[in-house]
Amino acid sequence: MTALRSFAEPLAIGNVVLRNRFVSAPMERNYCDADGVLTDRYIDYLERRAAGGAALVFTEASYVRADGKGRIRQMGVDDDAQIPKLTELSGVVHRHGALLGVELNHGGRTAQGVVSGFTPVAPTPIPCAVVGGQMPTQLDDDDIEHIIECFGDAAARCVEAGVDVISLHGGHGYLIHQFLSPAYNKRTDRWADPTRFVNAVIDAVATRTPGIALGLRFSAFEGIEGGLDAATTRARIDAIDTDRLDFLDVSAGNYEAGQWIIQPGEWDRGLLAPYAEQYARDFAIPVGVAGRISTPEIADEIIGSGRADFVSLARTLHADPDFPSRALAGRRYRPCIACNYCIDSLAAGPVPCSVNPWVGREAEQDESSSDEEIRVAVIGGGPAGMATARELAAAGHSVDLYERRSYLGGDFALAAGLHEYPEYHRILDWYRAELDDLSVRTHLGIEVGADTLRGRGHDAVVLATGGRGPSVDLPGAQTRRVCDIRDLLASEDDAPEAITIFGADREAAAVADDLLLKGTRVVMIAPQEQIAQDVGRRAKIVMLPRLAASPGLTAYLSAIITRVDTDRVEIRDADGTRWVDAPGELVISHGIEPQTELLTALRSVAPRLGVHTVGDAGGDGGSLQAATVTATLVARTITDAAAASVAVGA
Repeated sequence: MTALRSFAEPLAIGNVVLRNRFVSAPMERNYCDADGVLTDRYIDYLERRAAGGAALVFTEASYVRADGKGRIRQMGVDDDAQIPKLTELSGVVHRHGALLGVELNHGGRTAQGVVSGFTPVAPTPIPCAVVGGQMPTQLDDDDIEHIIECFGDAAARCVEAGVDVISLHGGHGYLIHQFLSPAYNKRTDRWADPTRFVNAVIDAVATRTPGIALGLRFSAFEGIEGGLDAATTRARIDAIDTDRLDFLDVSAGNYEAGQWIIQPGEWDRGLLAPYAEQYARDFAIPVGVAGRISTPEIADEIIGSGRADFVSLARTLHADPDFPSRALAGRRYRPCIACNYCIDSLAAGPVPCSVNPWVGREAEQDESSSDEEIRVAVIGGGPAGMATARELAAAGHSVDLYERRSYLGGDFALAAGLHEYPEYHRILDWYRAELDDLSVRTHLGIEVGADTLRGRGHDAVVLATGGRGPSVDLPGAQTRRVCDIRDLLASEDDAPEAITIFGADREAAAVADDLLLKGTRVVMIAPQEQIAQDVGRRAKIVMLPRLAASPGLTAYLSAIITRVDTDRVEIRDADGTRWVDAPGELVISHGIEPQTELLTALRSVAPRLGVHTVGDAGGDGGSLQAATVTATLVARTITDAAAASVAVGA
């Protein structure tokens, strides 16, 4: 890769200068405490992004009043008690040469009482079903004026803490956006003017914090019927007091059209750049843009063509905090695969990453080499095996990686060929290149047994042989071809005319979607009540409507197969037992079980530092994130055991 220069140029925004055009965008993480105060974990996370070369590091959408809080551990700037830790963060970010930004926000109708402890408020009482559907209270004049004052107060706290840049969140369906949108502002009083509220907020912040670099993030369109389209949004921005702003930052969508806020991997990279172009052309202040900007090439194209002045990166820097410095130097980076596991984890707790095991664990990351080089055999070349081999080799160990197939990547490589997962191959390509650079010896087409390793001098063995689908006993199964869904993918056969899938889990949904797009007729029978119940909402937000609209899909949910015939099956559901058409091969998709037959045999080899399991072989249940984290833990366990052994021997 050659160095690309358009994003390397400094950029003046108000009274500050960005060292390059990479901005670490606001991204909710659930890393704060329950009072909205930053934690050490949060500071470590953002310090790592600052050290990675980003010019401007934003925290996240931070509530300015308590009833605008949307996440249990969301960052707040509504209380002076939050200032000390924000001041600490400011100092840390500045030490790495980056600027610190805070995005001021109020959730409005998207905030829920179960989280904030307050009844939500909104311009018009329209509930947000996506987050729970609690009916909000309509704001009166006094409350609107108080929230405006809260924005100014929050900005003053930020300045006191040493924050360099303030962004007002005017998009994604939050309160400012609700006033702007015809879908959510049905008022008839003076606040029916869609830009009155945002202009009042701009005035409050600019008055309380004169000289601060101030900008507005907004959605170029909402993506819902009756909402803001691109032309109406442009008219709104033209009516905003942009002469008092120092930048604009273009995004898209709202909670009812979340696919436009966090886009799926099957959509084009940089897809929002065409919407940002008119603002970059027509406004005399810098304009940024977000949306699937996950490679240096697309960032360079957007900035070099003048469609935006800077790029806002969230998931890209979540996956690799060093992306800016690596892009500037033309070096390899760990890619985001747009799986949306991060955003789908927000409701459950702190946000992880599928491909970066150190997210939220930055303080634990140790990149030093071991003083004692040992030899380790890793059996299985799927993501778990590749990740473990990389961690061990990076620690300075000698690693042999064995894979029975003719390629690395395991079942994940098969999934990478499906329509829904076009970015999956990128992390596999990255691992292959990393293993090459670290001189990992890769042995393909080798079926490993205990005897394979005897006498080879391995100090430790790691079992990463993956898993298999559980066996399913179906009367009559001998009348037709029956296989596990992974075997179907591994066969590399052409798309059949018709197929029957027993199961509606993640794998079944992705395979059905892929086959339907290729013209296959699909019958899906499943005990699940919904298709892809084990998948987060964002990760299936595009696929599920496509499945529902497909004329080629026939689905029987909350049903089980009780008997099989050549071209039909007997099912039992709430309506009783009946026979239904079930053409083609019968494919079973019932999850995965560890494949550990080798475990006992390998223990008989008795490597001095033990036999360890990772990934599906260790019960991680098909989770890439769990596999990569386990890989780091196993590598550290082996390295520590080697050091302890040397110490004991000494």
